[in-house]
Amino acid sequence: MKMKKLTALLMAATLASTLFGCGSAPAAEAPAETPAATESEAPEASEAAPAAEATGPVEITVTTTFAGEDSNAQNYKNAVAGWEAATGNTVSDTSATSDETFKTRIITDFETGSEPDVLFFFNGADANDFVNAGKVVSIDDIRAEFPEYASNMNDDLIAASPADGVKYAVPVNGYWEAMFVNTKVLEDAGVAMPGADYTWDQFLADCQKIKDAGYAPIAAALGNIPHYWWEFAIYNQQTPADHLNIPGAADDATGSQWVAGLEDIKTLYEAGYFPDNTLSATDDETFAMFTDDKAAFLLDGSWKVGGIVGSCQSDPDDPSTIDADKLSHFDVTYFPGKGNRKTTDLVGGLSMGYYITTKAWEDPDKKAAAVSFVEYMTSDEVVPIFAQHTASALKNAPKVDETQFNALQVKAMDMMSGVTSLTGAVQDLFNGDCRVSTFDGMPDIVVGNVSAADAVQEGIDVYNAQ
Repeated sequence: MKMKKLTALLMAATLASTLFGCGSAPAAEAPAETPAATESEAPEASEAAPAAEATGPVEITVTTTFAGEDSNAQNYKNAVAGWEAATGNTVSDTSATSDETFKTRIITDFETGSEPDVLFFFNGADANDFVNAGKVVSIDDIRAEFPEYASNMNDDLIAASPADGVKYAVPVNGYWEAMFVNTKVLEDAGVAMPGADYTWDQFLADCQKIKDAGYAPIAAALGNIPHYWWEFAIYNQQTPADHLNIPGAADDATGSQWVAGLEDIKTLYEAGYFPDNTLSATDDETFAMFTDDKAAFLLDGSWKVGGIVGSCQSDPDDPSTIDADKLSHFDVTYFPGKGNRKTTDLVGGLSMGYYITTKAWEDPDKKAAAVSFVEYMTSDEVVPIFAQHTASALKNAPKVDETQFNALQVKAMDMMSGVTSLTGAVQDLFNGDCRVSTFDGMPDIVVGNVSAADAVQEGIDVYNAQ
């Protein structure tokens, strides 16, 4: 838990150099296209040559979350093609969009011996099962045979596993979570764009204005993906210093904060600030409401920038087809503050990275290829393509050329320049079945079938029984 706090604080300091090395002054209007690399822009072998060499052509299985609307999905495909061209090896890709089903699938794959050779996955408690089972290889063990492995990374920014305090996953890019805004909806409702001092009370007043104007204030599918609201509603009862604490009971200090946070979500639901179908809709459906100018606020992560930009393109796969005017209607800001949490205190960190599995490490035909692949994907040349407007653990973080980013990405950079802290997501520690009573059970909580206190206690009981 302390390591996650340290990682978040260190990353907050690193953001200044990673994101704003070119200065924090507002940039000139950026080109419409997103900076996702084209296939021809994948680094040449001479630029990102793998230090580890396989003995011959090898096929390795790789699973990542670079899929679907993830803004790095195409960058990942390009980088894989670059590595294949540089080494003669091939990748059998089984990537999928990250959600609870994906996490369960990964755990099941390890339990059944079907795990990939290389895995891009969470480095928090979600990985505890396969870490405890010895199914992945530590960075130190890999360095004993390949000394240059991840040597371009700042080790202080590589998160250790909460299971044993050992570092396994080499990070690529960080993340942040914040509130996206449809400014067209705000303008129609007579609501000003929220800023760095935006409070919860102001947010509630604005939601009412937006509702009165005939729009859904908040685009969220509480019956499908309540994760972000769960996180920030709880964080709003706390501070960065105690957000990563796990309650011992629903009625202790931390447990009471969790209950109060869930009750705030219930208040929003009862006021009609979520879509009418929020309990039955999918996340994709409510996201479409936001991009179709039917909802004002969308709480999500930095990865959603790509989805919003894609919704402004006539061809989602072709950045040159972007509608710059439509994209100008979207912005991103801080989640409204309440109590002792500053509005500019965000959730974020370096929560994912590349693992090499023991299965690949013990295969003489795949060991070097797996190391080579991770070295390529985490090289100084490739990481900046993925990090874009977020952050990385590179020792020599490159300066950012804002002219290479689209308008929404530049707005994200401007927003991040005002962040006062980044703290990891407590749900990454309170994982798996612990979250069922409050994640899957969110509909019952907001309609009053189950009290927030009982749902929180049920989750704590599961956590304590592990």
